[in-house]
Amino acid sequence: MDRLIYTAASAARALATRQDGITQNLANANTTGFRADLVAFRAVPVRGEGATTRVQALEVTTGFNDQSGPINSTGRSLDVAIKGNGYFAVQTADGGEAYTRNGGFEVNAEGVLSAYTGQPVAGEGGPLNIPAGSQVQIGDDGTVSAKPPIGPAQTVGRIKLVNPPAADLQKGVDGLLRTRNGDPVNADETVRVASGALEGSNVNVIDAMVGMIAASRQYETQMKLLQNAEQNDQRAAQLLAQSH
Repeated sequence: MDRLIYTAASAARALATRQDGITQNLANANTTGFRADLVAFRAVPVRGEGATTRVQALEVTTGFNDQSGPINSTGRSLDVAIKGNGYFAVQTADGGEAYTRNGGFEVNAEGVLSAYTGQPVAGEGGPLNIPAGSQVQIGDDGTVSAKPPIGPAQTVGRIKLVNPPAADLQKGVDGLLRTRNGDPVNADETVRVASGALEGSNVNVIDAMVGMIAASRQYETQMKLLQNAEQNDQRAAQLLAQSH
């Protein structure tokens, strides 16, 4: 009897976790540059005294979907979308680097080009300082130019563009990507960007909805199995009581 309980309970817990992951993806279906989380099942033996005859199914995050999302034109000079593979580098508060596909940049109060999260955009030579009152233009190689109200445009630096393998990155709770070993990634000269555009989320809403319905039905099945196990246990107890 306990085999059925272990199987159904562990499956129900894994399905609840899967439902949370799908909900997270759906909630970010319209988030700029969002990468959908991928999850998978993993069998883990229950260890204790005696032989390991019980196995629990656990749902674990295996990474994220690195496919590109749709590119939408905005006409805003500070909006940039990466063409194909690659990421923008931003400087984190601890002095490290993180990576994102969200190119909705701003110029903060200190005149520094910043990401949507508030961190400075990493330039190949440090932060990118924009002179006050300048119009910003970003080239397809990430070069940032600032044109003051009077005079010609000036090159202020180049956005650090990287292209590490998706397997080397992991997503943090802030939605930014970091290398698994914490080391920064070298700039990739081949990454190109489109100015005046933003990349949308790569979440497939239809697939996510189908997955949510399937997970809900599977969860209900596991709960029914637990109810059946309880009923069978009660009947067995009644039969034992009648035999004495």
